[in-house]
Amino acid sequence: MTTQTDKSHPVDHELVEAAAHIARTRCRGDNHTMAAAARTRDGRIVTAVNAYHFTGGPCAELVLIGTAAAQGAYDLDTIVAVGDRDRGVVPPCGRCRQALLDYFPTLKVIVGGTGGHLRTVRITELLPESYVWADHQLDAE
Repeated sequence: MTTQTDKSHPVDHELVEAAAHIARTRCRGDNHTMAAAARTRDGRIVTAVNAYHFTGGPCAELVLIGTAAAQGAYDLDTIVAVGDRDRGVVPPCGRCRQALLDYFPTLKVIVGGTGGHLRTVRITELLPESYVWADHQLDAE
């Protein structure tokens, strides 16, 4: 169920619920505290949880990139992260913003607004004037 909450990009509430369900049912203890869900361009939903470790385990969004690839989903359209213990939608951290931009430069991200109002923004809005990872690579000529 996708409903219009923002004039520019609709909020995919089915995707938010998928992440919230994973957060409620799969996040237990300190090792798994965040869930992420993404919708692929062909409509599938992929979910994942973070893998916390004191050495810097990956966030749910990064685990989701690998999970999606393992399922043959290389073209993500929209992503959302939800915290355990009913913390609701949580925006991606800086590291995830950069990785998401590098992998999916047209990705839409659902974030929580003022007063719990959800909105959907492009990843480029969350990381303006960003470093472009591919810029350092030599042209293959």
